[in-house]
Amino acid sequence: MSAGDTSTTDRPPVAVIGGSGFYEFLDDVAEVTVDTPYGPPSDALSVGSVAGRPVVFLPRHGRRHTLPPHRINYRANLWALRALGVRQVLAPGAVGGLRPDLGPGTLVVPDQLVDRTSGREQTYYDGQPRADGKPSQVVHVPFADPYCPVGRATVLDAARSAGWQPVDGGTMVVIEGPRFSTRAESRWYGREGWSVVGMTGHPEAVLARELALCYTALSVVTDLDSGVEVGQGVTQQEVFTVFARNIDRLRLLLGDAVKTLPEDQGACPCGLALADTER
Repeated sequence: MSAGDTSTTDRPPVAVIGGSGFYEFLDDVAEVTVDTPYGPPSDALSVGSVAGRPVVFLPRHGRRHTLPPHRINYRANLWALRALGVRQVLAPGAVGGLRPDLGPGTLVVPDQLVDRTSGREQTYYDGQPRADGKPSQVVHVPFADPYCPVGRATVLDAARSAGWQPVDGGTMVVIEGPRFSTRAESRWYGREGWSVVGMTGHPEAVLARELALCYTALSVVTDLDSGVEVGQGVTQQEVFTVFARNIDRLRLLLGDAVKTLPEDQGACPCGLALADTER
């Protein structure tokens, strides 16, 4: 099934970008391939439904987790979702806690982001000709508040209903990876007042804004980052184990959030992100 096979009536307004544990999240699943001007997305997209509402799932790292954070084609991923009709993106991910009170199993719904990546393609407005052949524009999108306020409120309510005690707000610092932080780096991030550290939250958020999509991050703390804890520091196995332990609750949360997200973007400013830039 290709992107052109989806009718206007069943185009999914909501997408979940996540890991392999979310394949069981959808009912009536069909795979969709989408060609983009930026190359292929991380993998085929799965279009299905949650409580009767069309939803698309995109495996961020590929279905076999073969793409490290710095090799993900973020531009193709977000473009493909937009091409399918998506307007709202829920983005769960594993993070390290930068404060002792943000231990494993904590759900943080951040409201701010700090970019510490390097070399990633992070804009569609890069001076190259547009996909439609027209000259490219110089566009500076507003990004003071990187996450959708309506999406955040919806996720927080759904999280409480699903048995979480979510942390409302906080700053996610995104590092290049794939290595974890040194102790000095972790302590620096903590001194800056940042809450969690991850590897994939940027440029996803800014690319979503450039496409006027709503984007909400759901950060599941899998470890205390290496500057916070003693011992050898965080390991990959620890991250995978703790995230897997919380996957059922996370799926329940996402299901409730999908059911209660508004039908359109009328209640938030995300859909107007390009209003002052279009000429």
